[in-house]
Amino acid sequence: MDSQRNDSEQIKTQWNLSRERLQRHQLERLNNLLTHVADHPFYRERHSEVRLPLTSLDQLAQIPLLTKQDLIPNTRGQPGKIFSEERGQYTRYHQTSGTSGHPMPVFDTKQDWGWWLNCWQHVLTAAEVTDQDTAMMAFSFGPFIGFWTACDAFIQAGAMVVPGGGMSSETRLQMIVEQDCTLVCCTPTYALHLLETAGRLGMDLASSPVTRLIVAGEPGGSVSEIRERISNGWGARVIDHVGASELGAWGFGDKAGSGIHVIETEFIAECLCFDDGCPQGRPAREGEPSELILTGLGRFGGPAIRYRTGDMINPQLEHDQECRFLFLEGGVLGRADNMVVVRGVNIFPSSLEAIVRQLDATTEFRVFIDKQGEMDSLHVEAELSPDRCDALSRLFQSRLAMRIDVQSVTEGSLPRFQAKSKRWIDRRANSK
Repeated sequence: MDSQRNDSEQIKTQWNLSRERLQRHQLERLNNLLTHVADHPFYRERHSEVRLPLTSLDQLAQIPLLTKQDLIPNTRGQPGKIFSEERGQYTRYHQTSGTSGHPMPVFDTKQDWGWWLNCWQHVLTAAEVTDQDTAMMAFSFGPFIGFWTACDAFIQAGAMVVPGGGMSSETRLQMIVEQDCTLVCCTPTYALHLLETAGRLGMDLASSPVTRLIVAGEPGGSVSEIRERISNGWGARVIDHVGASELGAWGFGDKAGSGIHVIETEFIAECLCFDDGCPQGRPAREGEPSELILTGLGRFGGPAIRYRTGDMINPQLEHDQECRFLFLEGGVLGRADNMVVVRGVNIFPSSLEAIVRQLDATTEFRVFIDKQGEMDSLHVEAELSPDRCDALSRLFQSRLAMRIDVQSVTEGSLPRFQAKSKRWIDRRANSK
């Protein structure tokens, strides 16, 4: 217990570094990383104009941006191009979720995996995890990174881990109760699904031992309507977390659940706005919607430098949060390539789901994006009665000032998700 308390205190000391001291720390580690990749097969030519050492973080803008497309290997099944160490140096295999294409293998060395776990200690500190906790890992334990690092981080912190792979939702709920689990790790969608399942079984999760849920994998943990539905149903606090297979575990939610902190001791964050006038991006103003660019400072076996995450955020450096790291109000708002502009209104999946959850906490739904002439349009299918679908359509009208058609479909007819949900279906390429 004393060791865990000391680790938590050290983490909180990092949270309160002055901006000047934090930037000195970042610059030193950045130069160390750039020196390491000077002869890297992928970065050698990309960084040929970079003169080291950098004397200011502002010089990072001289380095080309990195996209997921840049990482795709020439041969399917091979790891991303940044993973260029000899095979024997790597000890962990995972792959991306394939959200924007085929799954791409990612490798980690023993040292890189240790860095992942160090990043996760920030999440565990935010969740007030101790060696008295028991955590249910409600995910599939497949090749997607999911909560693999969380599992090892809990063990490192001295907590007990209950692996929930290969189980039905009913069995997981039974184990949560039988093993007195105090924490559950899952996606926001699956947390709602477990609530739905518990209701059918006559279980009251608010009276279960669970006091905290760590959610990740999709927007929701920092969306007030979704977070409150989960929190009220479980009688537990919700802690949001974000990460990526290509990057690492880069963020954790604040105590109030209103947004995400970037772990700036381990990542350099840039918040850039892209348009025709600034194809390479310009720095966003305080609170201006922008795309998050991250440089991981501790993953030397697969270094991601100035990586375009595709995540849209509202950045805040000036805030009164307990942690002084960069704060992303509302968490990840959505994917840049998923944003739809309908009659002048920017719509993200998370904003649409928040409205659905306002009407019904657990109903399943999906959204189709079509093109009518030159304009984008949305169509929603929901497992609701026709009357409730009409009510949802009216709610869309009230909240978004536009009409969105909502069609009633049979309960149980839409797919369920334990990992990242795929409710946003783009049919514009097929629209005429």
